[in-house]
Amino acid sequence: MNLKSFKPLALVVRAPAAIVLIAILAACSGGANKPKPAELPLVAALVAAKQSWSARIGEVNFPLDVHVSGNSVLVASGDGAVAALDAVSGRDLWRTSVGGPIAAGVGSDGKLASVVTKANEVVTLQDGRELWRHKLNALAYTAPFVAGGRVFVLAADRSVNAFDGQTGRKLWTQQRPSEPLVLRQSGVMLAVGDTLVVGLAGRLTGLNPSNGSIRWEAPIASPRGINDVERLVDLVSHVSRVGDTVCARAFQSSVGCVNAARGSLLWTKPANGMQGVHGDDRLVFGTEADGTVLAWRRSDGERAWTTDRLRYRNLTAPLLVGRSVAIGDASGFVHLLSREDGSLLNRLTTDGSPVMAAPALAGNTLVAVTRNGGIYGFRPE
Repeated sequence: MNLKSFKPLALVVRAPAAIVLIAILAACSGGANKPKPAELPLVAALVAAKQSWSARIGEVNFPLDVHVSGNSVLVASGDGAVAALDAVSGRDLWRTSVGGPIAAGVGSDGKLASVVTKANEVVTLQDGRELWRHKLNALAYTAPFVAGGRVFVLAADRSVNAFDGQTGRKLWTQQRPSEPLVLRQSGVMLAVGDTLVVGLAGRLTGLNPSNGSIRWEAPIASPRGINDVERLVDLVSHVSRVGDTVCARAFQSSVGCVNAARGSLLWTKPANGMQGVHGDDRLVFGTEADGTVLAWRRSDGERAWTTDRLRYRNLTAPLLVGRSVAIGDASGFVHLLSREDGSLLNRLTTDGSPVMAAPALAGNTLVAVTRNGGIYGFRPE
């Protein structure tokens, strides 16, 4: 199977059979000692962008992955709604319900769309019509990865499951040793050539998509510390891929890049963040737990610039858009920073509730989704 043709906060879960939730208070903790978010200065619109449309879906209370396929934007809400929108107009292409609360989604190849429910069911749709559903043995918080007529699911017990996209027949399962804790946060799955690349604990792992056998493993972070929380180093979405190079973040530990053709680690640098990264062939961008935004040189991981203008604003993972880096925050703003030095270029407003997923780019439309279910399309000019 050749994957080259494919179209392309934090709660912790105790991984063994019982699966009990505990909270990491970190940046989203309350109380009198919570750091005050940085004041937002007036900003001149050095990069012009205007809202071109808005739409709505239900409250988003799970780790949403806004999926883009061509000019279609796929989103979901916690109450079970799944919708495909036209990125130019924001109108519904289709909208349906999977009949129960959603825990992870949306994954799509442009034809099939998959989510995972809180009842541990993988549900796969085609044009808004349910094709099949399959019960998992564990919770899942990572959007299914759909490619090559197959649906791949990363579960909280660190199993990777492959299903036939049309029938739901299970094709294989790869089970790795389970760490005591895993994040209630979206992890890493993507295709590089004919390899399925998955984040398992602090490692990027290359799997044969035909049978699940392991081709290589590359450690971006190793567990350290004296308790289970301190040793938590799961890889988090999103990643920055350029050719065979994949750069990813290990939760509150490090950022690193791997050659996914050879399975070799290129570099890793300490970094204390909870959200994924994005970038180009020159720079990798990320947000730290305290709201500092950084750029690392892709070639060697050395810092190119850093800015604290958005400290303590509970930032999303970044998205590179032209000359800007787009980042959402807990007040519903989407900030556009210069990719060259991190200076503020513009600030876009939504409904005032937190932006719940990394901004997405569909054609020429920048899409942001908020916790209250607002979906906003902005057109940079």
